This record gives sequence, C-alpha cells and structure tokens, in this order.
Amino acid sequence: MTDLFDRKLRALRRDRAARTGGDPFLLERAFDECLDRLHAIVRRVDRALLIGCPSSAWPDRLRAFASGVDVVDPGPLFARRSHGTAADEDRHDFGEGQYGLCIAVGTLDTVNELPLALQLIRRALAPNAPFIGAMTGGNSLPALRAALIEADRSTGRAVARTHPRIEPASLAGLLTAAGFAMPVVDVDRVRLRYPSLAGLIQDLRGMAATGIMADRPPPLSKSAAMRAATAFQQAGSDGRTEEFVEILHFLGWGQ
Repeated sequence: MTDLFDRKLRALRRDRAARTGGDPFLLERAFDECLDRLHAIVRRVDRALLIGCPSSAWPDRLRAFASGVDVVDPGPLFARRSHGTAADEDRHDFGEGQYGLCIAVGTLDTVNELPLALQLIRRALAPNAPFIGAMTGGNSLPALRAALIEADRSTGRAVARTHPRIEPASLAGLLTAAGFAMPVVDVDRVRLRYPSLAGLIQDLRGMAATGIMADRPPPLSKSAAMRAATAFQQAGSDGRTEEFVEILHFLGWGQ
C-alpha cells in the first residue's frame, strides 16, 4: 500500500516547527479543551499516554490526571524535549493494557494508516479507559484551498495541494471499527483573519501543518504564487481575509 503522507517529511516539518519556535495556538486551544473535558470524565490514573507534544509543558499539565506520562511524537525534536519517543502512530507498539488514559492532539490527521493507529492505541488502553483528542478535518482552510485552485487555473488543471480532510461522521466510524465504545465527535470551528496569505502560511508552518503529501505537486511558479496571494487577499474585506479551521474533538472508551 502506497503511503499518502511522506513519513520522513512529516518528521522534518515537526522538527522545523520545534526549531523555529512558532506559536502553535490552535494546538494549544485544542489541548486546553481536551483537559477541560477530562475534568468531567476521568479520575486520576497511574499512567497516561500523550500522542503529539509540541510543548514541553504539556506532560506536566497532564500530570494533573496521571502519576506518569509517556510521550510519543512523530517529530524527533518534540519527542526529545519531552523525554519521549519519536515514532509514527501506525508503526509503534504502545504496549497492551498499560494506560488508564490517552490524549492525542494534532497528529492523527496525517497518519498514513489511521485505522491501524487507532487499533494500536485501543490495544494500549486498559478497559474503560478514555481516549480523547483533537485533529483538524471537516471544511478546514477553505480560503487557502480556493486561492490555490485559482493559482493553478492558468495551467488548465488543478492539482492536490492540500491534505484530504476527514469528516466527523467518518472519524466516529473509524473509532467504532477500532474497538472504541461510545465514540463521540464534535467540531470546534475556529475563525481566523489574515492580512495576507503569507501570514497564514507562517502560522501553518509554526504548527507543522504545511503539505507533506508523498505524491508532492509541482511547486508554484512565481506568477502562480502571486495569483494565489492576490486571490486570497481579494476574498477578504477591510484588509483582512477570513479563514476557518475545523478542529474535530473526539472521545472513545477502551474495552
């Protein structure tokens, strides 16, 4: 089976974000929301698994719910900073029945074999342990996608320059198929405003959220990049363009 995402590039993008110190504000928003929800659903556990860790402060915050926290991140630098393990979620043995809680933020939307990754995570959880997290999906980045289509218009054909997006109903089905009980998925639709396409791209790079497709499209020519920037700006008003990101929050229970 051919990989959809370039595994090496995925790690490199996360390492770049770690080195440049971008502001992962959407990831922080998602993590904050996950912790808020945990207060209502979980008692303190012995061990928790944290998948995706762009901030070395996250394990300490998760220790409000667990005596010990194990970190796994696809990016070696993020993993190292939190004394964790660098690994792809669909190629890592998390163990069996070891964790009373798993939280995953910001990585599962770029896993090549998401069904397998979910099965491995479910295997690692103790019975009745919660699996909670967040990933981007749904109708995310519509303004960016429209601008890139406009950039390709002069060539006579549009190419895939953004990642495929998982829908909430599909994610709930995948959780069920992986063996999680009572899966719930809801959407946090975040509204952003940018004076330029460059500002949006800078934020995406800071969150390791730029393209990592294995079958990479040809780079935009200088003129095509200018068309994309112009199209993005013209879609706005008052000097700013609205962009939206849909964060899919999910919850399932180990069995």
